[in-house]
Amino acid sequence: MKNDSGTFPSGALDLLLDAVCMVDAQGRFVFVSAAGERVFGYSPEEMIGRRMLDFVAPEDIEQTRATARAVMAGEVQPHFENRYVHKAGHLVHIMWSARWSEADQLRIGVARDITARKQAEALQAATYSISEAAHAAQDLLALFRQVHQIVDQLLPAPDFCVALYDAQRDQLEFPYHADTQAASASQAPPPTAICQELVRTGQPLLLAADEGHSWLGVPLVSEAGVIGALVLKSPCNEARYSERNRELLQFVSTQVATAIERKRLYERLQRMARHDELTGLLNRAFLHDRIDSALARARRNGSRFSLVFLDLDKFKQVNDTCGHTVGDRLLQEVAQRLLHCVREADSVARIGGDEFVLLLENIEPPQSVDKITAKLRKELGRPLNIDGHPLRIVPSIGIAHYPEHGEQIETLLKHADAAMYREKRASQAVPSDH
Repeated sequence: MKNDSGTFPSGALDLLLDAVCMVDAQGRFVFVSAAGERVFGYSPEEMIGRRMLDFVAPEDIEQTRATARAVMAGEVQPHFENRYVHKAGHLVHIMWSARWSEADQLRIGVARDITARKQAEALQAATYSISEAAHAAQDLLALFRQVHQIVDQLLPAPDFCVALYDAQRDQLEFPYHADTQAASASQAPPPTAICQELVRTGQPLLLAADEGHSWLGVPLVSEAGVIGALVLKSPCNEARYSERNRELLQFVSTQVATAIERKRLYERLQRMARHDELTGLLNRAFLHDRIDSALARARRNGSRFSLVFLDLDKFKQVNDTCGHTVGDRLLQEVAQRLLHCVREADSVARIGGDEFVLLLENIEPPQSVDKITAKLRKELGRPLNIDGHPLRIVPSIGIAHYPEHGEQIETLLKHADAAMYREKRASQAVPSDH
């Protein structure tokens, strides 16, 4: 709009929501409209005379310098984007329309704050990425690594910590803590006190530190309540976290909590499908899978393995006289003692009732298996008292060796089962009085 004299009305630029900026050939501001304070946080007087690059985010300086050279060479830049450090310390995303005025020897640009749009796009992408990670990650640790990468694309997160809260034990665990600024993991202990406060209050925290960085923490909240916390530490000597960052991370934390619960549920279902609910040992179906794999390796490598079939003598009497609760605890104790006798690579399964099977690979010669069974008898024979009931565990054991006793699962299990029952009958035989 023009006035009667045909000139641009005085103060009209200050009515614009976008900031109009003029920069001389040396890269210093010579004019900033009133909207500059809304966009950058600085008043025009604070910016005029200072270098434009003093306000640009450090990561964007080279790109901005190259674009400035292109503008001064006569190229119009209608949609150039970079980030500025707001006076309050946070980053703002700017879209510029800029051109060079040869007559005035000035770069003239219009700056539009597109931070809200950028954050909305980033949040949408992060939500999708976290959901994808919850499905694709092999386990919780892999999920946390991917979440760290996703969050680091939203705001600087070189120091990123995940804490999980065990409500039953009232205890915090730290399954993931990464600090790319620390020389070693020992120099970066997890922020325990901050995580405890987040879990206790269920409220986000934004803390400034004296060392030039800030802490940002949010609770992880699911339908079950607070299940943990996310904590970030900003890089030293860079823009500190802001309230806007807090809102951003708080939104992300909701998606993260959902992803954690989904992954936990999946892992529980997987474990239920593979393990005996009472003892935590492998179940019959998963044992068959393990034996199948052992057979394939043995046939391929010409190696050996053994199956040890074991049950407990007079276990039914324990249930009948002491109750099923004592019987269940006895089975749990037997499971732990069996695990104590074998190597980590071996497999121990409960296949039903008081019957257990051990898969022992790469044990030669067969006499070595006899040493293990002797160890089993000694370990199971240790004194045991459950709820005031002194109990004595006496196992019956049968063994099958591959390939001597068969080359199929069913054949090997039948051989070990039959050997176990022969031992049981022999131990229960009553000698004659004559």
